[in-house]
Amino acid sequence: MSEECDADLKRAGLEPLEVRRLVDTALDEDLRYGPDVTTEATIRPGQRARAQVAAREGGVVCGGPVALVVLDAVGFSLSGVDVRVVDGEAVEAGTVVMSLEGPLRSLLVAERTLLNFMTHLSGIASATYAWSRALEGTSCRVRDTRKTTPGLRQLQKYAVRCGGGVNHRMGLGDAALIKDNHVAATGSIANAIEDVRRQYPDVTLEVECDTLEQVREALDSGCSLILLDNMNVQQMRAAVELANGFPDVLLEASGGLTLEDATLVAATGVDYLAVGALTHSVRALDLGLDLL
Repeated sequence: MSEECDADLKRAGLEPLEVRRLVDTALDEDLRYGPDVTTEATIRPGQRARAQVAAREGGVVCGGPVALVVLDAVGFSLSGVDVRVVDGEAVEAGTVVMSLEGPLRSLLVAERTLLNFMTHLSGIASATYAWSRALEGTSCRVRDTRKTTPGLRQLQKYAVRCGGGVNHRMGLGDAALIKDNHVAATGSIANAIEDVRRQYPDVTLEVECDTLEQVREALDSGCSLILLDNMNVQQMRAAVELANGFPDVLLEASGGLTLEDATLVAATGVDYLAVGALTHSVRALDLGLDLL
């Protein structure tokens, strides 16, 4: 991997080796059956071209550093790449995101993989941006979940950040989340909290609560991060009132949230909205690569 790619990925908070592995896997899906027979048959060796990646609709761009890795992997010189829009920037339809000049064969091999990453990640960033805009003027932030596409979590959570959102835990070991099955297995929220704190006293701990009674139990047990699962607005307001006596406690709403109701839910006083749809059912942003 070129040093330029490595530096760009690190600045984005991405692990270069993992991104390279993902890119290699994606390219292998196209090339495992043989070379690009269409391109080799129609494009003469050494033929060069100019091209551009442009937005065909408005949204938030994401995936530029990954696109550079794709180009680098197929031997397209990055000196011929001009990234015109940085990740996290909102664009209108017709905006040129990236211009390219170099060997046409390599460019056409890279085209679909490059666009697959960029359109998907830009879709996540655009969806997150819409939620962030809906929460403007409140102290509430939108957060992602672990409902990510297997293998793509690092990139998808990066796209959430580019859209103005906040990441929840990356995996099962960087934070504890006590859910209903843990409570059922241990007998109570208090027991589950005690078990986690005894074995992992320094880990961030969150408790999922389905009822106000569970919220009281979590507060009395000293939990400082509570997830309000599938509660209605009235129940959320009541939970916020219960937590008012605990200044260090943060509340997160989750389950059945919609963009249309985001402002209303934020007005209850919760600190986060957990939205799995940011990653598990997002629509790709329409970007295209065209020769000039």
